[in-house]
Amino acid sequence: MIPRYSRPEMARIWSPENRYRIWFEIEAHACDAQAALGIIPESAARAVWERGAFEVERIDEIERETRHDVIAFLTNLAEHVGPEARFVHQGMTSSDVLDTCFAVQLKEAADILLADLDALLAALKRRAFKHKYTPTVGRSHGIHAEPTTFGLKLAGHYAEFARNCARLVAARKEIATCAISGAVGTFANIDPRVEAYVADKLGLEPEPVSTQVIPRDRHAHFFATLALIAAAVERLATEIRHLQRTEVREAEEYFAPGQKGSSAMPHKRNPVLAENLTGLARLVRSAVVPALENVALWHERDISHSSVERVIAPDTTIALDFALARLTGLIGRLVVYPERMQQNLDALGGLVDSQRMLLGLTQAGMSREDAYRAVQRNAMAAWDGRGRFSDLLKADPEITRLLDPHTIDGLFDLGYHLRHVDTIFARVFGQQA
Repeated sequence: MIPRYSRPEMARIWSPENRYRIWFEIEAHACDAQAALGIIPESAARAVWERGAFEVERIDEIERETRHDVIAFLTNLAEHVGPEARFVHQGMTSSDVLDTCFAVQLKEAADILLADLDALLAALKRRAFKHKYTPTVGRSHGIHAEPTTFGLKLAGHYAEFARNCARLVAARKEIATCAISGAVGTFANIDPRVEAYVADKLGLEPEPVSTQVIPRDRHAHFFATLALIAAAVERLATEIRHLQRTEVREAEEYFAPGQKGSSAMPHKRNPVLAENLTGLARLVRSAVVPALENVALWHERDISHSSVERVIAPDTTIALDFALARLTGLIGRLVVYPERMQQNLDALGGLVDSQRMLLGLTQAGMSREDAYRAVQRNAMAAWDGRGRFSDLLKADPEITRLLDPHTIDGLFDLGYHLRHVDTIFARVFGQQA
């Protein structure tokens, strides 16, 4: 991932230094386990910990000749450890190191993303409660529907990210498995207790049946979970982009002093952060198909998945980490215009109460078909600019025959639409709502 969209903590996980550090720990813990079982000398295991070291540049130099990254690492490690290095990697295969390391990296990445989600949930909750009763128009198909509140909008996004947080916890657990089972995964040349020991030291679980690689359905689940989180990011970003449109202008991104929106038009204040989030979400979701295609590997192992994962793992986790942090900042500083929300809500003179009028007429004795026609007739007139909806209803003899003007006014009651806001908030946030 390019530096522009990389945050240091997440980027560090995918750095060569961190990767080789994890490789070293896998090999060193495996030596400890084999020494405890009497398979290698205890002095050899100590030597690995005491003298073990590596240099990224040297590993790269060796790999240019060997064309094998794990062998290059082991060769460089041996240069530091000395003769005892012959006991390193005994009975193991490259995938034991690669796949177990990958599990550690994904687990570490998931922990950062979970912290990101916690910060975003806190920001959403804070803003949702602030605007719990701020009325705004709800839209279906982009068209005015019925009243809601801006707090309810944000509560819906909070609930979605809370679900995604639970999904990521599950995906983290599923991805956190260790394979130290040797060629084709039969433990022919290494004791299963070595795998259990290494898994415990690294905070992983032993893979039940690894063949020579950890099964990639686990990884597909992980990347699909990241895609769902990215989809939630885009849904909220799209909402903000719409609300910032000049014709709507109910909310907008914070525009900092000195910020400029256009090289040509000095008046512009564009939703650039939300648009950026939309693009990053597309990038994260693009990893799902390759991750699914990685599941079908040949027999006990091939490496068709390797090149894919070397790209999608850092790119998706780094991009999503950046996106979640950016979205948290956006929500925290979002500028909200309650007065503009009320203006839009009132724009067509109560047109958003057409269902209340429909129900009022049916309860007064009119058939549903006749009531629908009567309400729609006046609604379309208001839509075409021939008067305010409420005034047109009061002038319609078919309607006033059943409902007097005072009763009609009573149906235009914002509180009626919002009377269950507390109930919905309690469902989302619990008793604290």
